[in-house]
Amino acid sequence: MLTALHATAWGRAVYLLLISMLPVVELRGGIPAAALMDVPWPEAYGLCVTGNMLPVPVLVLFGRRIFGFLRRGILKGLVCRVDQRLGRKAETVKKYRSLGLFLLVMIPLPGTGAWTGSLVAGALNMRLKSALLSIFLGVLAAGGIMTALAYGLF
Repeated sequence: MLTALHATAWGRAVYLLLISMLPVVELRGGIPAAALMDVPWPEAYGLCVTGNMLPVPVLVLFGRRIFGFLRRGILKGLVCRVDQRLGRKAETVKKYRSLGLFLLVMIPLPGTGAWTGSLVAGALNMRLKSALLSIFLGVLAAGGIMTALAYGLF
């Protein structure tokens, strides 16, 4: 099925949107995948930023509830470990609020990104509007960094 997605421009677009929506992978996987598929960098940047932002509002609004639900089930141990990691990252965001959230999302390293930023914003009960703006700006910056690295734009 994945090879069928590569056959058309629409398929490649869907593929890049899906890769960029995945936790952990996000832009760090989507943009290099686009470069490997010879997708022009402006198109790759737009698709991957869009894909990365799609789950963000849901995560900010419902992240705490989702964690609470998962904590009661089979995934209890995993959820507790993830929650502890988010708690450590939340300390930085608490100190600097919107700027801290922006920096957390902007740095394209493992354990950072839109998913982590969204869950931290939800955990800190940040206002949706300011959280979305900080996360969006962070995703734009991270996308720029990854595009420059993957396409050799430096």
